[in-house]
Amino acid sequence: MSRLIPAAERILKARALIQKARDLPIPPEAGRRDFSYIAKVKDFMRQARDMVKFIPYSVTATPELKAEVAAINQEAEQAERELLHR
Repeated sequence: MSRLIPAAERILKARALIQKARDLPIPPEAGRRDFSYIAKVKDFMRQARDMVKFIPYSVTATPELKAEVAAINQEAEQAERELLHR
């Protein structure tokens, strides 16, 4: 069985994944149009969203925790726009 990860730890991991996507080096050959770069950025954003996806539906989710999840989703969308659509 897999280990249950607490919501606070999931939020930290999601933020780390978003930062990891921001830290990816842009390939010098094709720049932001490199398919590998685009796939990596989108994968990190997907992982970050999946990490916090079900937190708002849990019984123990407080309004502050739900707001934090909404902020992470918004941050992931903004980071993806910044990294891929400049």
